[in-house]
Amino acid sequence: MSFKIAFIGAGSIGFTRGLLRDILTVPEFHDIQVAFTDINERNLDMVTRLCQRDIDENGLKIKIESTTDRRQALKGAKYIINVVRIGGLDAFKLDIDIPLKYGIDQCVGDTLCAGGIMYGQRGIPAVLDFCKDIREVAAPDALFLNYANPNAMITWACNHYGKVRTIGLCHGVQGGHYQIAEVLGLKKEEVDIICAGINHQTWYISVKHKGRDMTGKLLEAFEKHPVYSRTEKVRIDMLRRFGYYSTESNGHLSEYVPWYRKRLDEIKDWIDLGVWINGETGGYLRVCTESRNWFETDFPNWLKEPPKKFVPEERSEEHGSYIIEGLETGRLYRGHFNVVNNGTITNLPDDAIVEVPGYVDYNGINIPKVGDLPLGCAAVCNASISVQRLAVEAAVKGDDMLLRQAMMMDPLVGAVCNPPEIWDLVDEMLVAQEQWLPQYGKAIAAAKARIASGDLKIRPEVEGAARLKTKTVEEMAQDKERARKIAGAADKAK
Repeated sequence: MSFKIAFIGAGSIGFTRGLLRDILTVPEFHDIQVAFTDINERNLDMVTRLCQRDIDENGLKIKIESTTDRRQALKGAKYIINVVRIGGLDAFKLDIDIPLKYGIDQCVGDTLCAGGIMYGQRGIPAVLDFCKDIREVAAPDALFLNYANPNAMITWACNHYGKVRTIGLCHGVQGGHYQIAEVLGLKKEEVDIICAGINHQTWYISVKHKGRDMTGKLLEAFEKHPVYSRTEKVRIDMLRRFGYYSTESNGHLSEYVPWYRKRLDEIKDWIDLGVWINGETGGYLRVCTESRNWFETDFPNWLKEPPKKFVPEERSEEHGSYIIEGLETGRLYRGHFNVVNNGTITNLPDDAIVEVPGYVDYNGINIPKVGDLPLGCAAVCNASISVQRLAVEAAVKGDDMLLRQAMMMDPLVGAVCNPPEIWDLVDEMLVAQEQWLPQYGKAIAAAKARIASGDLKIRPEVEGAARLKTKTVEEMAQDKERARKIAGAADKAK
């Protein structure tokens, strides 16, 4: 069995190396073609060397085609995996630091809120260029598997404007599944779940053990859990008030809704600083920065470590490899995927990207109808979908009025800022991120003029409610094993 898989943004060590291992764990895939492409030649070279060593040590004959020429990498590809971060950590820092000046305190900032909206403005034009190349040089009806955030916005743009069949993939459902099983005193495989909603706001609408509905037992179980009662306060409060547990972590969820981070002096009441994902200000930026610095410094030692083994017990729960396996071998796979709604969830808009159960085999990717979400859960999702729709249209058209409206409609931004402040925030972010926003030329020029005239005064930087210091490489070296593990992980919250 031979076909070609291309990775865009392959310089991302966590996702690229892990996903390639997952794919090559499938025995039928030992003769496939693999291509890596990235604009960062140094990172691309480092990741290629690591992955090629893994391949060689596992006795496979595959030779990675590694190139900065994206069209060459995509040529003839049947599956394309997107793991890019447009603007890298330099842009990510701006996504966190500038909104902080206006009182918008984010933990992650890559899906919704001010940071997620701007991340989409950078990412959508780039992925539409990817889609153009896919249509022109990839295999007919190639499948685009998107891991990049903001996942729903990127997947929305690729399907609607890019005209490429795109599935968004995430690991949030799996993480919450483990938590639910744990609080119920069961093993994960003993608990059957159905999730439905939108990416990072998906709800466990059905939780069963041996056919018995366990949903009503979750609140008491989480409230009594010795760890989660402390680390998942936002998720537990949402469960208390909406009746269903949400897939996303405490810190992530807290920035998608208007209630938990709008008053800086109350943020610490809802978060826990034991692990960044529980709500630390700029926590994901800190961890990603530390991981990049460690990988670049420690890379020679990575080549001395044992290679990854392509064996079933080392395969991750990331959906990508299982989808490809199902399509190519016919083995049935059930997962949760981000797809165009088209009536799957009947009280969410048809054009929205929803995260729902799906089945994969020779017959393709099949999505069963979910029906209505519980009314409160649908209301939470609909608020975010409005922001996503505005942000996607803004990014495609370079329309700064739509961008400003997306910011106004965002639950947390709107809870913290008044309209004039939001206008200033957008101006400042457009100017700061100019190099990644070619579609906003006129709007950026106008914003610069307002800054030059004194109509918009740049605010001083602030620390936020719960920010921790970014560790130096020397500090990370005190626990090298942990530093290497985090740097190499796709899911840095584990």
